[in-house]
Amino acid sequence: MNKTWLAAAATALALTTGTVIASAAEVAGTTAETIKYSSNGEAVSPSANAVNIGGSLYLPIRAFGEATGKYVDWDEFRSSVSLTDKPELVGKYKLVAPDLAQGIKMGVGSSLTHLPGDPDNVFYTTADRGPNGEIEVNGATVRTFPLAEYTPTIYKIEIADGQIKILEQFPLKVNGTNPVTGKAGITGLPNIKGRDETPYDPKGEKELAYDPYGLDVEGLAYNPKDDTFWISDEYGPSIAHVKRDGTLIERIVPKGWTAQAATPLVTAHEALPAAYNKLRQNRGAEAVGITPDGGYMFMAMQSPLRNPNKDTDNSRQLRIIKFDLATLKPVAEFAYVAEDANQFKGLKQGDIVISDLVAVNENVLLIDERDKNAGDSAQLKRIFAIDLSNATNILGKYDDNQSAGKTLEQMSVGELKANGITPPSKRTVVDLVAFRFPYEKVEGLSLVGGDTIVIVNDNDFGVGSDLPENGTELWTFKLPYTIK
Repeated sequence: MNKTWLAAAATALALTTGTVIASAAEVAGTTAETIKYSSNGEAVSPSANAVNIGGSLYLPIRAFGEATGKYVDWDEFRSSVSLTDKPELVGKYKLVAPDLAQGIKMGVGSSLTHLPGDPDNVFYTTADRGPNGEIEVNGATVRTFPLAEYTPTIYKIEIADGQIKILEQFPLKVNGTNPVTGKAGITGLPNIKGRDETPYDPKGEKELAYDPYGLDVEGLAYNPKDDTFWISDEYGPSIAHVKRDGTLIERIVPKGWTAQAATPLVTAHEALPAAYNKLRQNRGAEAVGITPDGGYMFMAMQSPLRNPNKDTDNSRQLRIIKFDLATLKPVAEFAYVAEDANQFKGLKQGDIVISDLVAVNENVLLIDERDKNAGDSAQLKRIFAIDLSNATNILGKYDDNQSAGKTLEQMSVGELKANGITPPSKRTVVDLVAFRFPYEKVEGLSLVGGDTIVIVNDNDFGVGSDLPENGTELWTFKLPYTIK
């Protein structure tokens, strides 16, 4: 938080421990240097000293929260402070799997979901569109696909004995023959020439075919009502409906998309607003979640839309859209405000992204927000619980700057307030930087039993890396409370 918020130490500790530690008479003459602190009997050192004002001790609320093992979050839209107990890291698991090819590792971890009724150590996950990279060819950067035949796949996994074990695989396919592959399987190649990235062979010399059925798989959610999955795809951006065996059923796309791509084997519903066509390439539909009752689905974009153009790449506003699964129509949209890059060292706002979400219920989501750094360079890798119950529904508004004056992405925080736009409230549930999670792309997030957070990273197939191992890790955290 930017302001220095003070709380009476006696009152605050009374709320925490049931004991008032000082009265006005007792603290008279006390100096900051002589005060000692403990929490649950253990000595602690607050990051700032208390002050003696009128015979009462005051301690900055952030210092108090940190000293007593709590996360502290400030909401400038609601002028509120949230204190949240920190979790315990209870498990670490590594993927041990053979390489797909020379220099290309097996990959999972672009998503993660736990199905109701499954054992607590069994999950479903995906990799993304397959191995890909960027190389310079004749002074231009091109996108290469060293395994163009790779089929995006849903994996059923189990965690046990420190390892991630693959139990079953469900390659994505159409009900018929994909003209690009000559069989039912799809690829991870882009959909539309001139709109999506141009795909090239490993040397960057030959342009590959586009696959209108291709998916860049990033998020995975389960609908208990019909025993199916929904996948968020960066290309469309779209959300694809998939049977448990990997067969594509239908796809939700932005208005105007179907005029550019023919997908007769998979019905495309133009239910996303046209503004979603203005996505930043490779920064599309990153996260998807479905409420436990199967009533609603949420999708989050990884980065701000280029709305109206790439000048908004450093906007703090990312979009979360809500669908009624009975009608496949959007019913709400929210302006998620990412953390301010200015509070970090050398971090660009455009490098702060959403990577996954979990729909706890219709009003509470877990959001994975992170930077683009790894290891000791990482500054932001947090799981937030957000509350949509009193956030502004902006569906159908601020999509263009012709009628609204500015698009959502063009607005400053002050302009959001001036327009009466209140984003969801946020509170930290897990700070992965504090736990020294070693990888950049924390892209899979799940919640088990309401009190266990599970995260996994995407290793990008090890392309361009020098990892001695596979480079995929799944960690589990136990919360001292239940999220509901």
